Amino acid sequence: MPSKHRAPTAPAGAGYGLVYILGLAATVVAMMQTLVVPIVDLVRDELSLTASAAGWLTTATLLSAAVFTPLLGRLGDMRGKRPVLIGILLVTVAGSVLGATTSSLPLLLTARAMQGASTAIFPLALSVLRDELEPRRLSGAMGLVSGTLAVGAGLALVGAGLLTQGTDPDYHRVFWMATALSVIALVGVIAAVPPSRETTGGRTDWAGAATLAATLVLFLLPVSQGNSWGWGSPRTLMLFAAAAVLATVWVVVERNVSEPLVDMTMFVFRPVLFTNIAGVLLGFGMFTQFIGIAFLARTPRELAGYGFSASVLGAATTYLLPSTLASLIAAQLGGTLVRRIGARATLAAGAASGVAGFVWLALAHDSTASVVIAGILTGIAVSFGFAALPAFIATGVPAHQSGIANGINSIARSVGSSAGSAVITILLAANTLPHLPPGTPALPAETQYSVVFTLGALAFALIALVALTGLNFNGTAPSRIVRQQANSLPAPSVPLQPAPLNTVGN
Repeated sequence: MPSKHRAPTAPAGAGYGLVYILGLAATVVAMMQTLVVPIVDLVRDELSLTASAAGWLTTATLLSAAVFTPLLGRLGDMRGKRPVLIGILLVTVAGSVLGATTSSLPLLLTARAMQGASTAIFPLALSVLRDELEPRRLSGAMGLVSGTLAVGAGLALVGAGLLTQGTDPDYHRVFWMATALSVIALVGVIAAVPPSRETTGGRTDWAGAATLAATLVLFLLPVSQGNSWGWGSPRTLMLFAAAAVLATVWVVVERNVSEPLVDMTMFVFRPVLFTNIAGVLLGFGMFTQFIGIAFLARTPRELAGYGFSASVLGAATTYLLPSTLASLIAAQLGGTLVRRIGARATLAAGAASGVAGFVWLALAHDSTASVVIAGILTGIAVSFGFAALPAFIATGVPAHQSGIANGINSIARSVGSSAGSAVITILLAANTLPHLPPGTPALPAETQYSVVFTLGALAFALIALVALTGLNFNGTAPSRIVRQQANSLPAPSVPLQPAPLNTVGN
């Protein structure tokens, strides 16, 4: 599609610091999402909570991200990325400090909601790269920053496991870790991210933001709480129905305002639509890897006849850390591949690795080496996927809409992650082992893990299908988007040139 990429004002080599700082910020985003997964039971026991109440530590962050990510992404497009990034990180730091200093459930939920706002950092970081880097470096830089999402998610699990070991585990240490990393990212953003040279201005579409946020909350709330409430309960069904109704209202609102939060033409444009579909599947696959392997590793072999009887720390370091390290390497490789062979081929290659890893896990998960190697393959797949998706967005929308477009894609991945968590929980509880000793928690039959990992393979197979068919497009945009871009940019001294199609593969 027509695009105008502004020449960077800094020397070519100066952008490397910016890329690494934004990569660190993206790592913080991912860590906030999985931070409490290893400590939910610890918080539950220390505060004498029910399992359902403790589960809100994850739900609060998810709902906060759904509310703030689209709005803050659009605000960055309108008012400038740097001040919005700084503001988000200040809120993240404050939320992390609050979590580190309280033992009250309401305050912990407030802290997690504040941390959830950090999800908006990622789409803004990609928009900064699009503004500041030369086109030849853009795809590789986006791939590197995006790939750190998989790294951050794994590091949070490992770090939380390490910090809560010993005879006196304390979940507050995990929030102090989040505080330290958020402060480092904040200082880096202040030092390295320049002010936006151009902003779109305009009015904030509060009606569109409110209806979108309410739609996402009404949908994600029953997805995250359905296992506790019951999937057929009136409360769950009513919320799903309300989400469907409000989604219709949102579309009507956006089609009838002069400056919509999300342009519906852009939203259904083929590269954006199928990139969001791939995002949902990628989020599903990532959480299937994390949760499936972690649960399998912690299953007591002496009772179940399978599993590895690992502690929280053992599951994190022995079974998840290798895939996290592989993701770190793959993040850099993925960015290079996007630049050299295109995002479409990179996404398909990553999906093939994911299929291979999950099939391996489904068929052979009886040895540590087998699980670790298969986990490495799935970790590579997740990093390649994260590296490739932003390139489709960059080609599919004009620069002034990249913040909101990447924000919607972030929400798509969150929806997939939530669905993955819910589906895995349902499947593992659907068929449990009989004749366990009294007082022993229910343990799933081994066949349930094979089903879970098969679903992970199916998710990546569908990603490959999307990459090879749905994302096989010619790079042209709807005329309305072209007109909007032309109206929002100063008159160029030379004709606008098409964006290079090798950004996404053709």
